[in-house]
Amino acid sequence: MNSSPSILFVDDEQHIRAANQQTLDLAGLTSQTFERAETALPMITRDWPGVLITDIRLPGMDGLELLAQTHAIDPDIPVILITGHGDVSTAVKAMRGGAYDFIEKPYPAERLIDTVQRALDKRALVMENRNLRVELMANTALGPRIIGRSPEMCQLRATIARIADTGADVLIFGETGTGKELVARSLHEHSRRRDCNFVAVNCGAVPETMIESELFGHEAGAFTGAKSKRIGKFEHAHRGTLFLDEIESMPASAQVQLLRVVQERAIERLGSNQLIPLDFRVVAATKVDLREAANQGSFREDLYYRLNVVTLHIPPLRNRRDDIPLLFHHFLLVAQDRFQRDAPFPAQSEVSRLIGYDWPGNVRELRNLTERYVLLGEQFDWSLADLLATPMAGAPRTLPEQIENFEKSLIVQALAFSKGCIKDTMTTLGIPRKTLYDKMQKYQLDKDDYKA
Repeated sequence: MNSSPSILFVDDEQHIRAANQQTLDLAGLTSQTFERAETALPMITRDWPGVLITDIRLPGMDGLELLAQTHAIDPDIPVILITGHGDVSTAVKAMRGGAYDFIEKPYPAERLIDTVQRALDKRALVMENRNLRVELMANTALGPRIIGRSPEMCQLRATIARIADTGADVLIFGETGTGKELVARSLHEHSRRRDCNFVAVNCGAVPETMIESELFGHEAGAFTGAKSKRIGKFEHAHRGTLFLDEIESMPASAQVQLLRVVQERAIERLGSNQLIPLDFRVVAATKVDLREAANQGSFREDLYYRLNVVTLHIPPLRNRRDDIPLLFHHFLLVAQDRFQRDAPFPAQSEVSRLIGYDWPGNVRELRNLTERYVLLGEQFDWSLADLLATPMAGAPRTLPEQIENFEKSLIVQALAFSKGCIKDTMTTLGIPRKTLYDKMQKYQLDKDDYKA
């Protein structure tokens, strides 16, 4: 982690350096002063999360050259110029060339603090954007699909890594929109079956009269309209993976046949007596409790136990709010590429809105909102009135519970922005060290989890 102060102040007059450092310190901002640009420049790196303030007129390298050298390292570092009366026109030209702002001497302390705070906020957004990009690119152990750094998603990735290449049948449980098919594809792509077919069947979308033909295939003349032989989904998934989505909606008659196929790994096409041995993996997904469905008689108990070799639980988005900024950024990059539109990563206040919403449609709903954000641009309504009017999923939470969830999300964001640096987190949140430690202990947050 970069341990440099958040502000570098360059001026060749000692009393100006001392006065401004005192102003910044009183505002809770860490700073370091320099008499010459040449001594400040080595402190600046691409991953430095701070702001540079420099006088234009300096001995040796002047402020404009320091601006150019800084932006050669990272053009996104905010550089604030201090100008005398005769330097205003020069400063305006420098702003057109990339300077963040200029402050004309003499200036009140409030002017300096306000400009610096805005510049730090901008820099924090840039750094968060980069960190999210790095995490998305680094998340290749299980491909780009399993996105999230919450404990629940880390556990899910670990389980997938452990069972992906075993060939064991898997049952995936999750609410609508949580990404059950993506988990199934991840299991397939990280197994030795990856070079063969991944065959997806939505059991709720196939008419009951057609499901046997769809799954098992048929011979020519097997029934009216069967003019030619058809290979079914099971056979098409030979040496690959068969994904049965919404398996709870499979008709009872098909459940009986599925049980036999899963047990024997062999099928008979409709209209044929020939047994065809197959090698495939079954990954089934459901949004209901199949154990309860079996108890109620709507799902075969023996099939449930046969499929339930390993169960993967995908948490709803409201239970992993810390992952929302990362997911939003991922969908933002995808939507920008798809629609060929640029869209900035939103400000922290808008991200807080996203984190505070319960997302009854889960990840799918977040993806749709992100695409709408990219398409509408400045016309996008961040009030989210249509979303906030939607009834919250799950049991209603009390006001203290909602306040605690929101407070935790703000602390998590601040820790992520500061890469686990307690001092920077205190500054971002505006709270004392003891208060921060107490709240981190309350919410079981560890600064080491957010270090780069």
